[in-house]
Amino acid sequence: MSSAAPAATAPAPKTNPRSRVVLASLIGTSIEFYDFYVYATAAVLVFPKLFFPNADDTTALLSSFAAFGAAFVARPIGSIIFGHFGDRIGRKGTLVASLLTMGIATVLIGCLPTASVDGWIVLAPTFLVILRFCQGLGLGGEWSGAALLATENAPKGKRAIYGTFPQLGAPIGFIVANGVFLWLSLGLSPEEFAAWGWRIPFLGSALLVAVGLYVRFKLIETPAFQKVVEKGEVAKLPLARVFKTSWRPLILGTFIMLATYVLFYLMTTFTLTFGTTPSTVEAGKAAAEKAGKPFSADTFVAGLGYPRNDFLVMLIIGVVFFGIFTLVAGPLAEKFGRRTTLIWVTVGIIVFGLLFVPLFGGGFAGVMALLIIGFTLMGLTFGPMGSVLPELFPTNVRYTGSAISYNVASILGAAVAPFIAVALWTAADGSTWLVGLYLSVMAVITLVALLLSTETKDVDYEANVS
Repeated sequence: MSSAAPAATAPAPKTNPRSRVVLASLIGTSIEFYDFYVYATAAVLVFPKLFFPNADDTTALLSSFAAFGAAFVARPIGSIIFGHFGDRIGRKGTLVASLLTMGIATVLIGCLPTASVDGWIVLAPTFLVILRFCQGLGLGGEWSGAALLATENAPKGKRAIYGTFPQLGAPIGFIVANGVFLWLSLGLSPEEFAAWGWRIPFLGSALLVAVGLYVRFKLIETPAFQKVVEKGEVAKLPLARVFKTSWRPLILGTFIMLATYVLFYLMTTFTLTFGTTPSTVEAGKAAAEKAGKPFSADTFVAGLGYPRNDFLVMLIIGVVFFGIFTLVAGPLAEKFGRRTTLIWVTVGIIVFGLLFVPLFGGGFAGVMALLIIGFTLMGLTFGPMGSVLPELFPTNVRYTGSAISYNVASILGAAVAPFIAVALWTAADGSTWLVGLYLSVMAVITLVALLLSTETKDVDYEANVS
């Protein structure tokens, strides 16, 4: 009597090794945010003089910030374009394309003639805005793809922890970008730095992009997207589908992210501007004369007067806390839930905004306390976003939905935050009380959105489709 042949066992689906998931999600966003922060730092330190030389100090700074904001207008467009392909053809190929878009734009900024070159007084700022727009397109598709790469490969009960790895790219990118600027400014004279040294961080992006591409080409598709393909549930028009079936999460996700964006760009771009602006009219006049620029006491607004390199070091110290508490936020969001964690952190941001004046006025200790507290809150609010925004959306529109919420919030928060902050600082004759109040009001809006939302910790991440 012969025995029946054993039934064939289906091969287990291929998955990405955990180390590759962590590295690919982390290195990609580190590179993307490095590129982004290189521009943000240059927008404060050198771009007003190099690309808007005929304006007074305040107008040149605001013009530089307007160019800075062009990327945020582009980011929702990038989220639609890359979100479409991310939900249609997969996460891997889309992530490669977003990285290339951002990297090429950054390198070209490093090659751009300045307004002092004959024939480029109009073309230079125009092309700066165009390339900045392209940077925004790339980042518009990068973040959500990296977040999905991490969370759709995460073991059960660890999505919030895995979701912090792409978030960690933000503080790493900031530290590397500003560390490079600090190193260059210490090794070069101000004239050399303004003439050509500022280009090096932009051109150096090419090497970082090559590393990121190597890691991402070795990936395979996430299990969640593979299941969508196998079941024939890929959305033909993800944008139309997400607006039809998930309009409420789109709105809530946008406003849940609002306070995070405002806080971050106040803590980086505005504090660098305020911290390095001369503290007296006499110092402002001397700085203008040294730079060969006109000075007007009527338009001058005093800041803290720290040397640029000193304040960059202070910022880097603060961003270390950003990185640490980004990682801390993951376990907290797993234990207490995403919603509960973010509600308490947002309350902290509201209180923090009301402390701007005493902290900024407290000398070196007060300013360092402001930077450390602000960046700690930034880590605690930014860390859970890598899981909470994707969890709001079904798998077959997750790339598009999370990308749109994340990047529309960038317009409402980050794009206008430095501009509004400078305007409020000027309107208050050098005081920061209106700037802090602005942060608190934005955090109240986020708190309302969180209270209207539901907990996403236990959603079925793979079976959920629209």
